[in-house]
Amino acid sequence: MNFKKQFMEGLLTKNPVTVQLLGMCSTLAITTSLFNGLGMGLAVTIITICSNVLISALRKVIPNQIRIAAYITIIAGFVTIVDLCLQAFLPDLAASLGVFIPLIVVNCMVLGRAEGFASKNGVLASAVDGLCQGIGYTVALVITCIIRELLGSGTFGGGLLNNGEGIRIIPEGIPAMQMVMPVGGFLVLGCVIAGSQWLMKYLNNKKAKEGAK
Repeated sequence: MNFKKQFMEGLLTKNPVTVQLLGMCSTLAITTSLFNGLGMGLAVTIITICSNVLISALRKVIPNQIRIAAYITIIAGFVTIVDLCLQAFLPDLAASLGVFIPLIVVNCMVLGRAEGFASKNGVLASAVDGLCQGIGYTVALVITCIIRELLGSGTFGGGLLNNGEGIRIIPEGIPAMQMVMPVGGFLVLGCVIAGSQWLMKYLNNKKAKEGAK
Protein backbone atom coordinates (compact mmCIF):
# COMPACT_ATOMS: atom_id res chain seq x y z
CA MET A 1 0.00 0.00 0.00
CA ASN A 2 1.37 3.37 -1.09
CA PHE A 3 -0.59 6.14 0.65
CA LYS A 4 1.09 8.95 -1.27
CA LYS A 5 0.31 7.31 -4.62
CA GLN A 6 -3.30 6.58 -3.63
CA PHE A 7 -3.74 10.13 -2.36
CA MET A 8 -2.41 11.68 -5.58
CA GLU A 9 -4.59 9.36 -7.64
CA GLY A 10 -7.71 10.34 -5.72
CA LEU A 11 -6.88 14.03 -5.66
CA LEU A 12 -5.60 14.51 -9.22
CA THR A 13 -4.47 11.74 -11.57
CA LYS A 14 -7.54 9.51 -11.07
CA ASN A 15 -9.93 12.01 -9.58
CA PRO A 16 -13.43 10.50 -9.80
CA VAL A 17 -14.95 13.74 -11.13
CA THR A 18 -12.32 15.45 -13.26
CA VAL A 19 -10.62 12.36 -14.71
CA GLN A 20 -12.93 9.35 -14.40
CA LEU A 21 -16.04 11.53 -14.92
CA LEU A 22 -18.06 9.60 -12.34
CA GLY A 23 -20.95 10.91 -10.26
CA MET A 24 -21.74 13.62 -12.81
CA CYS A 25 -25.45 13.75 -11.95
CA SER A 26 -24.99 14.81 -8.34
CA THR A 27 -21.98 16.97 -9.21
CA LEU A 28 -24.00 19.09 -11.62
CA ALA A 29 -27.14 19.16 -9.49
CA ILE A 30 -26.00 20.08 -5.98
CA THR A 31 -22.93 22.26 -6.51
CA THR A 32 -24.73 25.58 -6.01
CA SER A 33 -23.39 26.35 -2.51
CA LEU A 34 -20.40 25.43 -0.37
CA PHE A 35 -22.74 23.85 2.21
CA ASN A 36 -24.08 21.41 -0.37
CA GLY A 37 -20.63 20.51 -1.71
CA LEU A 38 -19.10 19.80 1.68
CA GLY A 39 -22.14 17.84 2.83
CA MET A 40 -22.33 15.69 -0.28
CA GLY A 41 -18.58 15.15 -0.34
CA LEU A 42 -18.48 14.07 3.29
CA ALA A 43 -21.45 11.74 2.83
CA VAL A 44 -19.93 10.05 -0.23
CA THR A 45 -16.54 9.77 1.49
CA ILE A 46 -17.99 8.05 4.56
CA ILE A 47 -20.08 5.69 2.45
CA THR A 48 -17.15 4.84 0.15
CA ILE A 49 -14.83 4.08 3.07
CA CYS A 50 -17.37 1.93 4.91
CA SER A 51 -18.53 0.01 1.83
CA ASN A 52 -14.94 -0.53 0.66
CA VAL A 53 -13.96 -1.95 4.06
CA LEU A 54 -16.91 -4.36 4.27
CA ILE A 55 -16.69 -5.46 0.65
CA SER A 56 -12.96 -6.07 1.00
CA ALA A 57 -13.53 -8.10 4.17
CA LEU A 58 -16.18 -10.21 2.40
CA ARG A 59 -14.53 -10.39 -1.03
CA LYS A 60 -13.63 -14.08 -0.68
CA VAL A 61 -17.08 -14.98 0.62
CA ILE A 62 -19.34 -13.21 -1.88
CA PRO A 63 -20.04 -15.46 -4.91
CA ASN A 64 -18.81 -13.95 -8.15
CA GLN A 65 -22.20 -14.41 -9.82
CA ILE A 66 -23.99 -12.07 -7.40
CA ARG A 67 -21.17 -9.72 -6.48
CA ILE A 68 -22.73 -6.58 -8.02
CA ALA A 69 -26.05 -7.20 -6.27
CA ALA A 70 -24.18 -7.79 -3.01
CA TYR A 71 -22.16 -4.60 -3.44
CA ILE A 72 -25.30 -2.54 -4.08
CA THR A 73 -26.97 -4.05 -1.00
CA ILE A 74 -23.97 -3.19 1.18
CA ILE A 75 -23.76 0.34 -0.24
CA ALA A 76 -27.51 0.83 0.22
CA GLY A 77 -27.22 -0.09 3.88
CA PHE A 78 -24.57 2.57 4.53
CA VAL A 79 -26.47 5.13 2.43
CA THR A 80 -29.56 4.55 4.58
CA ILE A 81 -27.56 5.07 7.77
CA VAL A 82 -26.01 8.31 6.47
CA ASP A 83 -29.35 9.56 5.14
CA LEU A 84 -31.09 8.98 8.48
CA CYS A 85 -28.23 10.64 10.37
CA LEU A 86 -28.44 13.71 8.12
CA GLN A 87 -32.20 13.91 8.62
CA ALA A 88 -31.74 13.66 12.38
CA PHE A 89 -28.76 15.97 12.92
CA LEU A 90 -28.53 18.14 9.77
CA PRO A 91 -32.10 18.47 8.49
CA ASP A 92 -31.29 21.59 6.45
CA LEU A 93 -28.56 19.74 4.56
CA ALA A 94 -30.79 16.70 4.08
CA ALA A 95 -33.53 18.92 2.64
CA SER A 96 -31.07 20.76 0.39
CA LEU A 97 -29.51 17.61 -1.04
CA GLY A 98 -32.89 15.90 -1.27
CA VAL A 99 -33.02 12.77 -3.42
CA PHE A 100 -29.31 12.89 -4.23
CA ILE A 101 -28.37 11.29 -0.91
CA PRO A 102 -30.43 8.11 -1.56
CA LEU A 103 -29.11 8.12 -5.14
CA ILE A 104 -25.58 7.56 -3.80
CA VAL A 105 -26.62 3.89 -3.88
CA VAL A 106 -26.14 3.95 -7.65
CA ASN A 107 -23.32 6.50 -7.70
CA CYS A 108 -20.80 5.17 -10.21
CA MET A 109 -17.87 6.29 -8.07
CA VAL A 110 -18.87 4.23 -5.02
CA LEU A 111 -19.77 1.14 -7.01
CA GLY A 112 -16.69 1.58 -9.21
CA ARG A 113 -14.33 1.58 -6.23
CA ALA A 114 -16.08 -1.48 -4.83
CA GLU A 115 -15.69 -3.41 -8.09
CA GLY A 116 -12.36 -1.99 -9.22
CA PHE A 117 -10.44 -1.87 -5.93
CA ALA A 118 -12.10 -3.18 -2.77
CA SER A 119 -12.97 -6.54 -4.32
CA LYS A 120 -9.29 -7.11 -5.16
CA ASN A 121 -7.38 -5.63 -2.21
CA GLY A 122 -7.09 -5.85 1.55
CA VAL A 123 -9.18 -4.00 4.12
CA LEU A 124 -6.64 -1.32 5.02
CA ALA A 125 -5.76 -0.51 1.42
CA SER A 126 -9.46 -0.38 0.55
CA ALA A 127 -10.16 2.01 3.43
CA VAL A 128 -7.35 4.29 2.28
CA ASP A 129 -8.64 4.10 -1.29
CA GLY A 130 -12.11 5.11 -0.14
CA LEU A 131 -10.67 8.02 1.85
CA CYS A 132 -8.46 9.29 -0.98
CA GLN A 133 -11.16 8.96 -3.64
CA GLY A 134 -13.61 10.68 -1.30
CA ILE A 135 -11.19 13.55 -0.71
CA GLY A 136 -10.71 13.96 -4.45
CA TYR A 137 -14.47 13.92 -5.01
CA THR A 138 -15.03 16.47 -2.24
CA VAL A 139 -12.31 18.80 -3.53
CA ALA A 140 -13.80 18.74 -7.03
CA LEU A 141 -17.27 19.47 -5.61
CA VAL A 142 -16.03 22.29 -3.38
CA ILE A 143 -14.14 24.02 -6.20
CA THR A 144 -17.18 23.80 -8.46
CA CYS A 145 -19.44 25.04 -5.63
CA ILE A 146 -17.26 28.04 -4.85
CA ILE A 147 -17.12 29.16 -8.48
CA ARG A 148 -20.83 28.65 -9.14
CA GLU A 149 -21.92 30.28 -5.88
CA LEU A 150 -19.61 33.26 -6.35
CA LEU A 151 -20.60 33.92 -9.96
CA GLY A 152 -24.25 32.96 -9.58
CA SER A 153 -25.13 34.38 -6.17
CA GLY A 154 -22.20 36.66 -5.42
CA THR A 155 -21.59 34.99 -2.06
CA PHE A 156 -19.14 32.61 -0.40
CA GLY A 157 -20.02 29.97 2.19
CA GLY A 158 -23.75 29.81 1.52
CA GLY A 159 -25.45 27.66 4.14
CA LEU A 160 -22.45 27.85 6.47
CA LEU A 161 -21.46 31.46 7.12
CA ASN A 162 -23.36 34.61 8.05
CA ASN A 163 -26.47 32.79 9.33
CA GLY A 164 -26.54 30.61 6.25
CA GLU A 165 -26.66 33.50 3.80
CA GLY A 166 -22.96 33.40 3.05
CA ILE A 167 -20.52 36.30 2.89
CA ARG A 168 -21.39 38.67 0.05
CA ILE A 169 -18.40 39.17 -2.23
CA ILE A 170 -20.06 40.61 -5.35
CA PRO A 171 -22.81 43.24 -4.99
CA GLU A 172 -26.37 42.14 -5.66
CA GLY A 173 -27.56 42.54 -9.23
CA ILE A 174 -24.15 41.79 -10.77
CA PRO A 175 -23.92 37.95 -10.47
CA ALA A 176 -25.03 35.86 -13.43
CA MET A 177 -27.88 33.68 -12.18
CA GLN A 178 -27.25 31.20 -14.98
CA MET A 179 -24.28 29.92 -13.01
CA VAL A 180 -26.58 28.31 -10.44
CA MET A 181 -28.72 26.82 -13.21
CA PRO A 182 -27.89 23.53 -15.00
CA VAL A 183 -26.14 25.32 -17.87
CA GLY A 184 -23.84 26.99 -15.36
CA GLY A 185 -23.01 23.63 -13.87
CA PHE A 186 -21.91 22.28 -17.24
CA LEU A 187 -19.80 25.36 -18.00
CA VAL A 188 -18.08 25.50 -14.62
CA LEU A 189 -17.46 21.76 -14.46
CA GLY A 190 -15.95 21.87 -17.94
CA CYS A 191 -13.56 24.61 -16.81
CA VAL A 192 -12.64 22.65 -13.66
CA ILE A 193 -11.90 19.54 -15.74
CA ALA A 194 -9.80 21.59 -18.17
CA GLY A 195 -7.88 23.13 -15.28
CA SER A 196 -7.24 19.70 -13.80
CA GLN A 197 -5.92 18.37 -17.12
CA TRP A 198 -3.63 21.40 -17.50
CA LEU A 199 -2.26 20.91 -13.98
CA MET A 200 -1.52 17.23 -14.60
CA LYS A 201 0.26 18.08 -17.88
CA TYR A 202 2.26 20.80 -16.16
CA LEU A 203 3.35 18.49 -13.33
CA ASN A 204 4.27 15.72 -15.78
CA ASN A 205 6.37 18.11 -17.87
CA LYS A 206 8.06 19.45 -14.75
CA LYS A 207 8.83 15.92 -13.57
CA ALA A 208 10.22 15.01 -16.98
CA LYS A 209 12.50 18.06 -17.00
CA GLU A 210 13.78 17.27 -13.51
CA GLY A 211 14.41 13.68 -14.60
CA ALA A 212 16.36 14.84 -17.63
CA LYS A 213 18.70 16.84 -15.42
